[in-house]
Amino acid sequence: MSVESKLAARGLTLPSPPQPLGSYTAVSQAGDLLFISGQLPLRDGKVVWQGQVGQDLTVEQGKQAAELAALNVLAQINAHLGGFERLDHIVRVEGYVTSAPGMVSQPAVIDGASDLFADVLGERAGHARAVYAQSQQPANAAVILVVIAQVKPAR
Repeated sequence: MSVESKLAARGLTLPSPPQPLGSYTAVSQAGDLLFISGQLPLRDGKVVWQGQVGQDLTVEQGKQAAELAALNVLAQINAHLGGFERLDHIVRVEGYVTSAPGMVSQPAVIDGASDLFADVLGERAGHARAVYAQSQQPANAAVILVVIAQVKPAR
């Protein structure tokens, strides 16, 4: 089953890849590694989930923000590679969660991204992960994901 079919089974579609919010590229490839710049929970150019998890948003809403950011990661990979056939696997995920003081559930929030990757990429989703609490982030985004992926050689 294709990535798009697995997304559809979850009621999701692959969006157009969001444009960078500054002077940088969304994806940079070095050898067989893709470095995907921070992806926000953007939909149609707007940050959908804003504010601090634990104050403005619940952990469940934070997970939804992480899932949307992960969907944008997949859109960037798809656009850069022209599909998912050459994606070997997700190597590393860094999740930055805008957190209220005392909120310590950042790993549960970023599980929203890891779970989406696992559901749609299967064995290609296995990744190392780091999670960070932030008091404020660009565009007041609740979550930002930075991802490194490995690609297979072109045939």
